[in-house]
Amino acid sequence: MTDYDPDNIFAKILRGDMPSETVYEDDNTLVIMDIMPRVDGHALVLPKAPSRNILDMAPADLASCVATVQKVARASKRAFEADGITIQHFVEGAGGQMVFHTHWHVLPRFEGTPLAPHSTDIAPAEKVKANADKLRAAFNED
Repeated sequence: MTDYDPDNIFAKILRGDMPSETVYEDDNTLVIMDIMPRVDGHALVLPKAPSRNILDMAPADLASCVATVQKVARASKRAFEADGITIQHFVEGAGGQMVFHTHWHVLPRFEGTPLAPHSTDIAPAEKVKANADKLRAAFNED
């Protein structure tokens, strides 16, 4: 496996070197909005500890991330009144991973509505913020 690159975009966000629309944070994880969302409310769960993907994570970091993924999924279902949730984790380039810092995608889903294809189009900041605000509010309902 290739070594972890400390200059990947998520490492830069975690260091505060790049901005993000943060939704939730605890000692071990950070939740941000995807700026190239496949659906409204597309959120990303990142461990704060460096790792490329699930294959090289410490078990304690994995447990923290899965607990946060569950919190985000519950909040997302409420915030967006979703019919379901898709959770994705890609491993290495051949598995679809594009940013080599461990992360999970949490996507609210609706019956009969397909996911938009992955894109390089950045959503308008106002739309990303509005979706972040909805998701943040749903976290406070727990």
